[in-house]
Amino acid sequence: MRASRLLSLLLLLQTRGRMTAPEIAGELEISVRTVYRDVEALSSAGVPVYADRGPAGGYRLLDGYRTRLNGMTAEEASTLFLAGLPGPAAELGLGEEVAAVELKLLAALPPGPRSHAARMRDRFHLEIPGWYRSGDEVPHLGVVADAVWHERPLRMHYRRWGPRDVERVVHPYGLVLKGGGSWYMVAGADGGAPRTYRISRILSIEPLPGRFERPGEFDLIEYWRTWSAEFRDRMYTAQADLRLAPGAEGLLGHTLGAEVVTAALAAAGSPDEDGWITVRVPVESIRHARWLLLRMGGQVEVLGPPELRESVRESVADLARLYGVS
Repeated sequence: MRASRLLSLLLLLQTRGRMTAPEIAGELEISVRTVYRDVEALSSAGVPVYADRGPAGGYRLLDGYRTRLNGMTAEEASTLFLAGLPGPAAELGLGEEVAAVELKLLAALPPGPRSHAARMRDRFHLEIPGWYRSGDEVPHLGVVADAVWHERPLRMHYRRWGPRDVERVVHPYGLVLKGGGSWYMVAGADGGAPRTYRISRILSIEPLPGRFERPGEFDLIEYWRTWSAEFRDRMYTAQADLRLAPGAEGLLGHTLGAEVVTAALAAAGSPDEDGWITVRVPVESIRHARWLLLRMGGQVEVLGPPELRESVRESVADLARLYGVS
């Protein structure tokens, strides 16, 4: 346990540079007193750890010092090859770099972890886009990625969901790849709050001279988590009351989303004498809900709101006329 922690501390200093004792304690989830003891243990073992005093001080390794120990178990090494994501890396213009890193990592690993990692790569493949759809066409992704990395402003023409296109000068803070294969840029402009842009909706883009200062407090992961939750809240504008056939829970989850349906089923009452249950689910709109629920055929009955039930009834009547059913 302690040997693993000491190695983690060493690699942390090697990758991050100078760090204070509280910063190290926060990263490793240990006490500051434990940090002091571990640093002393590393020094006693011959690792050149130095303490810089003063307000800007902290612990650091001697300049140029690198350890060749990686301390990875076979299982830990294997997970790296599950996270390679060659497709998205190629979209970012990093396909050759990813391949080179993989080769170097395999060469650096001891025989046991190397064999385990190679087997993992040969047996598992992570594909981002879902069935019957490819990822977005993103011809401007490379330009955006370069601007994110070098903190360069961009001028872009962007196609909004509304009726008109807009021109904006933005400061790109980060990129997010959504599970369906869609890339998003998170960017600020003129000191305003960050906004989210879908890369595939960028019509043209131009890097501008100079650099912008990325807000030091900006956290991409936290921003995306908050923005996604708020987006879901904005997306669901209505509710539907449904009567669900026995065993149709999985089909409803596939249709409306497992997370939404799981919450609705938890709040549902007991089945009726025929085994049907009544649930209330959030929906984006009456029109969108009608289109989704018709896919379930006779496995679901819409109870309300009245306009949704009437809309489904009219669609069913249209289908009956189309197929000659009286």
